Amino acid sequence: MTGVPSDPRRRRAARHAQPAGGPAAPSSPKRPITVDRITDAALQVVATEGYDALTIRRVAAVLGSGPSSLYAHIVNKDDIDDLLVGRLCSEIVLPEPDPATWRTQIFDAYAQIRDQYLKYPGISRAALGTVPTNLDALRVREGLFAILLAGGVEPQTAAWALDALSLYVSAYALEQSLVRQRRKNPDDEWVLGREELLSRFTALPADTFPQTRRYATELTSGSGHDRFEFTLRLMIDNLTRQAG
Repeated sequence: MTGVPSDPRRRRAARHAQPAGGPAAPSSPKRPITVDRITDAALQVVATEGYDALTIRRVAAVLGSGPSSLYAHIVNKDDIDDLLVGRLCSEIVLPEPDPATWRTQIFDAYAQIRDQYLKYPGISRAALGTVPTNLDALRVREGLFAILLAGGVEPQTAAWALDALSLYVSAYALEQSLVRQRRKNPDDEWVLGREELLSRFTALPADTFPQTRRYATELTSGSGHDRFEFTLRLMIDNLTRQAG
């Protein structure tokens, strides 16, 4: 096809160099394999079977094709991860940076990212294992960076804060996915409810675990999202103190 790079690596580079869009492909009796369809199929696999089930062969099966047909559009499994992160990032709504409300803005943006990850079990592993190059992912990173800078955070601190905040959000979403997965499996009995955990803490030997027994209620308090909010706000609230 004229104007379309034949090398999948060049195609990936082209996707990252220009916004998605352009003239629509001509209609065909058989739906052609496209990057968007590959991404849709990959999300379907993760949503129904979990991230561990995501392979090029499995995505190809969902599309009713063979793996070789995907290699005309992608390079490898890492390329699919990049597409997945980009698709999730395309759903993130970013505000115009406001110095007066930047803390709320950055928290709300990361809460959106968390919720996107939680829709697809384990998908935050794709974000943990890749450097963002997809334009949608870079758009979100640019927006988050702009919010931090508008809040008076020093550029170097803001740059490293992006990594730290993103790492925490990805790890939190992954932990939540693992907990949900293990609760569905009756063999994974170590995932305990709060009451059972509280009972075990208070039953520990007092001479060996005095603080755990005394503060068992505090140690087991709060939902996952309560702790997420506490940690994220703790990190955000301390960013402007670094210069001193």
